[in-house]
Amino acid sequence: MKGDYCTREGAERLKEQIEAYWAERGHDVRVNLIQGGFLASMRSARTDVRSNLVNGVPVKSTENFG
Repeated sequence: MKGDYCTREGAERLKEQIEAYWAERGHDVRVNLIQGGFLASMRSARTDVRSNLVNGVPVKSTENFG
């Protein structure tokens, strides 16, 4: 699926994809969307996608992410 994952809508789609992918494999992965500020280089605001994955892999503890 193509898309701009820096927009709020794109970030929401990416969040859903990540959570669904890991849920199918039996992992509880949590993804947060953080509204970023305006970036002149992008000429828009951005939305950051943050998760409790470590190096792209689920971890047992869900503490200390964001």
